[in-house]
Order: sequence, then C-alpha cells, then structure tokens
Amino acid sequence: MLPIESDGLPMPRRVWAVAAVSVSIAITVLDSSMVNIALPGIARTLGISPASATWLLNAYQLTVVTTLLPLASLGETIGFRPVFLCGFALFGLASLGAALAPDFETLLACRILQGLGAAAVMSLTAGMIRHIYPLRLLGRAIGFNAMVVAVAGASAPSLAAAILTVAPWQALFAVHVPVSLLGIAIGWRSLPDHAGSGRRYDWPSACLNILAFGPVFLGADLMLHATLPAVLLVALGLASGAALVRRQLSQPAPLLPIDLLRTRVIAFSVAASVCAFSAWYASYVSLPFLLQGAGISQAGTGLIMTPWPLGMAFGAPIAGRLSDRVPTALLCAFGMGAMAVGLGVVASLPLLGNGLIIGAMMALCGAGFGCFSTPNNRTMLSSAPKARAGGAGGMQATARLLGTTLGTTVVGLCFQLAGAGGPRVALLAAIGFALAAGLLSLTRRRMG
Repeated sequence: MLPIESDGLPMPRRVWAVAAVSVSIAITVLDSSMVNIALPGIARTLGISPASATWLLNAYQLTVVTTLLPLASLGETIGFRPVFLCGFALFGLASLGAALAPDFETLLACRILQGLGAAAVMSLTAGMIRHIYPLRLLGRAIGFNAMVVAVAGASAPSLAAAILTVAPWQALFAVHVPVSLLGIAIGWRSLPDHAGSGRRYDWPSACLNILAFGPVFLGADLMLHATLPAVLLVALGLASGAALVRRQLSQPAPLLPIDLLRTRVIAFSVAASVCAFSAWYASYVSLPFLLQGAGISQAGTGLIMTPWPLGMAFGAPIAGRLSDRVPTALLCAFGMGAMAVGLGVVASLPLLGNGLIIGAMMALCGAGFGCFSTPNNRTMLSSAPKARAGGAGGMQATARLLGTTLGTTVVGLCFQLAGAGGPRVALLAAIGFALAAGLLSLTRRRMG
C-alpha cells in the first residue's frame, strides 16, 4: 500500500478514502430513517404490536450508544482500518440476515448486529477524516461529511417510500448489502494505514462502559412508562459510570476520554455539542405535533420541514470552509443564534396560513445547525493529539447521542407535564438549548 503523508493522504488515494467513508456514513444514516418508515409494515407482516416493532429502533440505538467508545478505543489500539472495515462487513452481513429473517426474534438479533457494525463505522469516522485530510483542510472535510449526513437524512424518507412502492420491507435491508461490498472494496486499499498503539485493550473498562451507558439510556426511555424499573436502571448506570471514571483516571489513553476532557476547549465543545443536538431533536420531535395540532396535514408537515435538512446541506460545507480561516467559536455562536431565532419565529407565529414563512425558518434552523456542527467538530478534532483522534471521534459521536436522547426525553416530559401545550413548551426548551450551546461557544472563545 501507498505510504501515508505526515499530514493527510496523498492524491488520488485521498479521494478514494473519502468515497469509502462517505458511503459508510450515508448507508448508516439511511438505514435508521428508512427502517422507521417501514415499521408499520414490519409489524403487520410479522404479527407483532407497534410497541414491539419500535424495539427494532431501540435495540439498534442502544447497541450503538453502548459500544461507540469501546470500538473507538479498539481502533486506536489495533488500527482504524481493520476495525472500520470489519464493522462495515458486519453491517452488510447483518443487513442480509435482516432481509432473510423469518421472524421478529431473528430480525431483532440482526438489528443488534447492525448496530454493532454501525458503531464501529461511526466511532472511527472522525478519526479517519483526521488522518485522510491535511489539517489545513480539516474544516472543509468535516463540512463535506456533514453535507453527506444531511443529504442522506433528507432523501431517506423518499427513498424508502420509493423502494416500498415496488418491493416488500425486506428490500430496505437487502439494498445495504451491495453498497457495503462497494464501500469495503473501495476502502480496502485506500483507507489510512493507522498502525494503532499496540497497547493491551482494556476489556474491564469496555464492560463498565456498556453497563454505564446502556442502563441509563434504557432507563431514560422507560422513565415515563415504568418509573421504578427506570430509576433502578439509571442508578445501575450511574454506579457503573462512577466505577468507570475512577478506573480511567490512571490510564494514559483511557477508553472514556477523560484525558481529552481535561482540555477546557474540548470540554466546552463537547458540552455545546450536547446542547445543540438536544435543541435539534427537541424541536424536530415537537414540530410535527405543533404543526399538525394547528390543522396542517401530515404531507404538509413533511413539506414544511424538508427545508431543515436542505439548510444543513447548504450551511455545513460553507461553515467548514470558513472554519479554516474564521474563529470557530464565533461561527458556532452565530449558528446557534440563527437556530434560536428561527425557532422563536415559529413559536410566535400563527402556524396555519404561514407555511412559506415557517419553511424559511426551517431552512434558517438547518443552516444554523450546520454552521455550528462543522466548526465545533473541527475544534474537537484539531484540539486533540492526532494519536487520540479515535477517542476524539468516539467522544464526538457520544456527545451527539447524549444530546439526541436528552432532547427526546425533554419532549416526553413536556408532553406529560404541559398536556396540549406540550409541543410549544418543548419548542421553547429547544430554544433554551440552542442559546446554551451558543453561550458555551462564546465562553470557549474567551479561552483563546
């Protein structure tokens, strides 16, 4: 294989490596959204309840959450490329198993394996990007990555609907198989030859990580339906988390990246990321209820909200280019401010009859989020030592999942406490999260 440049891959190898990473990003983003569309059909075909069907999403998400950091650490230990490619292969094989699954139990097991493969890909994507591109192009690279995510997310519902029009739901899983093979073939020779540290892998910490994150996220999901079991699960998770932190304090390159969080710029970037993703999901989950409660149809709601991912696809690469020249803290604060303004206008308007204005605000929110996420991710990656790029990437992905879970949990609490006014209260909470992310970014600016 070709040698790696000291700062990024040489051309044209860089182009092929970017293609392999982009394929992996797109397929994992498409998977979750397309399966969501197919859940009613899966429930009917397999004769299960809608509540049982949702576990096809929950099990996948829990697997990803609990294994992100262990797999990022494994990549740092034995090398990014083998873990990434094995994860990609596992995702493809599990997709084939899901397409052929004869019953719900088999399908659920395949979804868990898909989540494990997806976690290997997600946890190392940022680290791969850090080794593929030279540092001077890092912002542009992250912006392009964010654009791929946004375009895949925006196209997933339409693509799923098109496939389900001509084929059964099994086809949604089957299409992942040739795409996975293509990504593996491209990445086999082009991805960075990161050798890894060679140190012994910390299996006890990996187990504690699973026991920390798994019960907490499961408890958060059950909190509104089974309070006592949920509290016990959260307590188990917190106790395991405390044991994990204590163990990590003496590690030179800990699985839970405490060493990176000691850098205040990174710590504030992580906190801002959690708040920003909380704002995104709290608003994205509550808006359909708010719009349809005002009398707007499901189709109209989808049309009004479509500009959001399109705004992200537009704003993220522009912010990526700017972040290589403009202080990232200012870009992040501006993006979250724009998102807060967009949500504030929607919260204050009569919704019926103002579809064009609301759609424009959705585009502003999406562009604002793109303007935040790319520079913030650049700061997290560039502030970490290159040898810890895997840990930084795992921390980045974990912050995203913490934020999305916090956002959806807040929406559930607002719905329960505020009744019919819950969607609007949740939207106000989203505005608060966005402002908090902006303020954290400005605080980071004062650190130099």
